[in-house]
Amino acid sequence: MNILVCIKQVPDSNKVEVDPVTGVLKRNGVESKMNPYDLYAIETALRIKEEKGGTVSVISMGPGQAEAIIREAFAMGVDHGALISDRKFGGADVLATSYTISQGIKMMGEFDLILCGKQTTDGDTAQVGPEIAEWLNIPSLSNVSKIAEINDSDLVVEMDMTHDIEIAKIQFPCLLAVDKDIVMPRLPSYVKKQETKNREVRVISLADLEDKNEKNYGLNGSPTQVQRIFPPEVNDHREIWNGTSAEISNQLYKKLNELKFA
Repeated sequence: MNILVCIKQVPDSNKVEVDPVTGVLKRNGVESKMNPYDLYAIETALRIKEEKGGTVSVISMGPGQAEAIIREAFAMGVDHGALISDRKFGGADVLATSYTISQGIKMMGEFDLILCGKQTTDGDTAQVGPEIAEWLNIPSLSNVSKIAEINDSDLVVEMDMTHDIEIAKIQFPCLLAVDKDIVMPRLPSYVKKQETKNREVRVISLADLEDKNEKNYGLNGSPTQVQRIFPPEVNDHREIWNGTSAEISNQLYKKLNELKFA
């Protein structure tokens, strides 16, 4: 079985500046890491490979520094990796991002199963995975918390829908966006890191894609225009009240009225 995992490099801190003109995060000089949800997707892929055989590849979209998370995936046991990287892809919204990744996937070949993390910690839209499936014209399921069966032509999965657990069967090829409760990710192996330190990471630019129209990528291909974006204000104000239960209850009631919560 050929499995592909879509991964992303995200800031390792919530203290990230925002470009006031473009409305995108300033990632230069910021410590980064692999999106935590993507670790669960990689582990899911590796366990399927261990059970059914095949290969596991990863693909990421980002600047050159994003190669680091592909190297991390190699150290976990992933076989192949590709990085979609071109300045013309910068500033993409979810639609342009999903389209770009779908084009990159087509360059990598055909896959039985594509896995994504449920969402990313920098955007939190949870839209890119399902949109990739739409561009590739394959079925998809989100919030996958368990793979119950793996058959020759399909999968049976459980989805955590907050108030219910839904069970569904989905045919290959397909895309699954997995939740963090699906498996416990393994740690990267130092031995594998050394063994794969010279392994090639394929770099895919606009010139390599089937669709070379710049208007479909980056800011040009993004119909979502951000009017205003700003980091959240830090509120560390605290009050300590003393008194009897009745006095504190009365004080709390007054405070809720003052804040227009009551």
